[in-house]
Amino acid sequence: MTGNRCWQVIPTELSLEQFEQFVLPHLRRGRRGPPPTLPLYKIFNYILRVLYMGCQWKMLPIERNAKGCREIHYTRIYRLMRRWQADGLHGCYLCRLGGQAS
Repeated sequence: MTGNRCWQVIPTELSLEQFEQFVLPHLRRGRRGPPPTLPLYKIFNYILRVLYMGCQWKMLPIERNAKGCREIHYTRIYRLMRRWQADGLHGCYLCRLGGQAS
């Protein structure tokens, strides 16, 4: 098989710049309550990881903070994904990213 194939890449992780350019303008952020302790792009990368791996939410490998605790609970990531999906974010970032993600 020779020739140059053009593959569309499904992103598994976005940089902060890619997140701010392609995804952040489409997100609805909460107006009440304390600000999130984790940046939104890290939460979004966890969502991409679950979609890529196809694992259960409980089995998502979440990094640990300085105290040795998980930096966020998997249910919080799931709730944010459901909120963003209800707002119509589902799939729009994949169309725009194409092969630009790492």
